Amino acid sequence: MVRMGELAVSRVSGHLLASIGLGSCIGLVLVDDTRPLAGLAHIMLPVSNGDLESPIGKFADRAVPALLDEMTSIGASRSRLHAVLVGGAQMFSCGSSTGVDIGRRNEEATRDALAAAGITVRKTATGGSKGRTVRVHVATGLVTVKEPGADEFDLFATAAAVGRSR
Repeated sequence: MVRMGELAVSRVSGHLLASIGLGSCIGLVLVDDTRPLAGLAHIMLPVSNGDLESPIGKFADRAVPALLDEMTSIGASRSRLHAVLVGGAQMFSCGSSTGVDIGRRNEEATRDALAAAGITVRKTATGGSKGRTVRVHVATGLVTVKEPGADEFDLFATAAAVGRSR
C-alpha cells in the first residue's frame, strides 16, 4: 500500500503496488516495458517550495526524480519506462476559475517533471470529480483503475502484460 506522500518500487513478480482513494492526488506509475519492475508514488501537491522535511513523495517536483532514482536502483532503464497517471480529480467545487483546482495542478507538475526527465506519459485516468484506486501488477506491468460504483478496468498494459493474466 502506497499512502499519501509515499513511494514504493518493486522487482518482485508477486507484488502488487496500490494507492486507494486518489482524489486530487496523483498516483504516478512507472513500469518497465520488458521486465517485472514497477514503481508508484502518491503525490499530494505540485511543488515543494524548498520543503525538504516532508516525505519525498509528497510533492511532484521531488517525487518524480526520487521515483526515477529508485527505479534505476532496482535495474530499470529510463528508455524502457512508461508513465501512467491516475487521480487529479477536482474533489471540491470552489466556483469556476478560482485557481484552486489542485488536481489539475498536480497533474501538470507531474507531467512537467516527467518531461524534464525524458519520460513519456502513456495513459491517464485523471480529472473529473471522483476518487480512484490504482493497482500495479509488478509481474506483468498491468495497471488497473477502479472508481466508486464502477468496475475495475485495465488502463495500461506493457508488452510483458499482453496475453498474461493478473
